[in-house]
Amino acid sequence: MTDRSGNFRESTVKNRMNYHFASRIEHTPRSFIREILKLTEEPGMISFAGGLPNPGLFPVEGLQNAARDVLKEDGPQVLQYATTEGYRPLREYIARFYYEKHNISLSPDNILITNGSQQCLDLVGKVLINPGDPVAIERPGYLGAIQAFSLYEPSFRGVTLAGDGPDPLALERVIRDFSPVMFYGVPNFQNPSGITYSEPARRKLAGIMEGTGTLYIEDDAYGELRFIGEPVPPVYSYMPDQVILTGSFSKIIAPGLRMGWMAAPGPVYTALVTAKQATDLHSNYLAQRIIHRFLTDNDVSRHIDTIKDAYRRQRDVMVKTIEEAFPKEVTFTRPEGGMFLWVTLPERMSAMDLFHRAIREQVAFVPGDPFYTDGGGSNSMRLNFSNSDEETIVEGITRLSQLIVSMVEER
Repeated sequence: MTDRSGNFRESTVKNRMNYHFASRIEHTPRSFIREILKLTEEPGMISFAGGLPNPGLFPVEGLQNAARDVLKEDGPQVLQYATTEGYRPLREYIARFYYEKHNISLSPDNILITNGSQQCLDLVGKVLINPGDPVAIERPGYLGAIQAFSLYEPSFRGVTLAGDGPDPLALERVIRDFSPVMFYGVPNFQNPSGITYSEPARRKLAGIMEGTGTLYIEDDAYGELRFIGEPVPPVYSYMPDQVILTGSFSKIIAPGLRMGWMAAPGPVYTALVTAKQATDLHSNYLAQRIIHRFLTDNDVSRHIDTIKDAYRRQRDVMVKTIEEAFPKEVTFTRPEGGMFLWVTLPERMSAMDLFHRAIREQVAFVPGDPFYTDGGGSNSMRLNFSNSDEETIVEGITRLSQLIVSMVEER
């Protein structure tokens, strides 16, 4: 909730019944981004805040045809309960994808279909985290992961990101001193920073982690959205017995379908299936069948190329406008793909202060603070370029630049 000045405030609803809540929900933060998205519904608001794909690129006609054909040919079966693991032909399609693109041999029997990749994170938390367990996470880290894991009351240990991946000394120190149950990371076009782990950084990470009791949770929600440079092998390829690999159809088809997947070593996979059975029995079977039909009946590579071409243009416009308009004291990442870039303001300048000023000028972004579990990020912010057209990007960045210039002059 916000007041009229755009400041966030807690709900004023009183707990008249003195309800009892579990400590896990009391200690789990609400999603800052979801709260900001409420503001973006206001007329005239330019939003760089959400991690939203461009809806103009959703394959509506292809999905409409797939849904019609699936229901016409197999309606009663696709509306019935299904197996927890997921529709096997869809799992086989995912396994073939990894083999053809990355030369990784994954068995469909180790692939679990989930309700978006966000459910992957929840299931990982259920299976791996006891209260107080150390969990390593990137600094800055994906806010959705921070929220999902927080439900299980871990002790977060931050691993600082360098320009091409996790700082190896920081990672070595965290693993040596705390023996975390897992290290969560987004190696391709990281959310929120936009950086990508280099191939040497991935090898270094595997060398540090291999043989330890720490699992690497490889969140690859954005891997197919590379529009600059060459693909880099997944971390999974370097230590398959120690990685849980997750993926999503949200960025390459449509997020409203809420469909993702995860691949895990045998004993871990068995535990994940049990946790999912207790959670929701199985993911939406109709959506699984529609997605599989869409994938097999359409040129998916061409569709993804269309997405990448559009995002590259939008990214280039945002980068160029920032270069021209922001003060030289401001630095930012130049992502090779994905949906975000990360801006660092001059020291002691508050991104939250800028946020409140920007809301009054009808521009929204996400300040950096929520992406840190141990403090930090107060002078940084995440900008999304995938959900705004080029003209809107120029206008929004121009408004932000004027506010930043005025704040620099005030210092």
